[in-house]
Amino acid sequence: MCNGLLKVAENRHLKRILKGFMAIADDVILLDQKLNELITKYEQYFIGLEKREPLQLLAEVEKLVRRNTGVPINNTMYKHRFTTLVARLGTYRERWNRVVKLMEEGRYSRDRFISDLHQNQKGVPKRKETEAPFSSAEADLDRLVQEFREARTACNLSADKITRELISTTIEKQKPLLAEKLGTDNLAFRVVIENGKPKLKAGLRKH
Repeated sequence: MCNGLLKVAENRHLKRILKGFMAIADDVILLDQKLNELITKYEQYFIGLEKREPLQLLAEVEKLVRRNTGVPINNTMYKHRFTTLVARLGTYRERWNRVVKLMEEGRYSRDRFISDLHQNQKGVPKRKETEAPFSSAEADLDRLVQEFREARTACNLSADKITRELISTTIEKQKPLLAEKLGTDNLAFRVVIENGKPKLKAGLRKH
């Protein structure tokens, strides 16, 4: 009888684990889908195809993030995917906030946003920083922030304090010494992992 009760308890425990795993898997897949939809909706809002900012969808995405933040995710694949999606959301949210602020201040150019969006999709270099709210320098910075967050996540390190300001300040501090060492200030930065920790590494920008 004891063995029977033990087996019942084990089966219930396994069912709870399986149920929790399926719930997390479903949430990660749903978060991926909704985040991609949210990115598209914001782009459509900024170019005028959507009349209102997609705040309801943003709230749904943030709710999914909050529901799974702090919850142990034992599956390595889903854990990495979840933290990567959270980092991606943080990067895009900073970008959206900047554009919304430009709109509120009357300094937003829809035509330039559309042009930059098309050029970015085609891999064409963007306008100079003085000519558009989204310069190639800003795009590079956003890319570095996202890559740095993802790299820290992959190394099981917290990415919560990785902000645009931190990366920008780090780059500006390194530039003078690197320019003197390499003989040029035309530098390109990338994220590398050395000794289990992400770091920024500079090289000559290719034309």
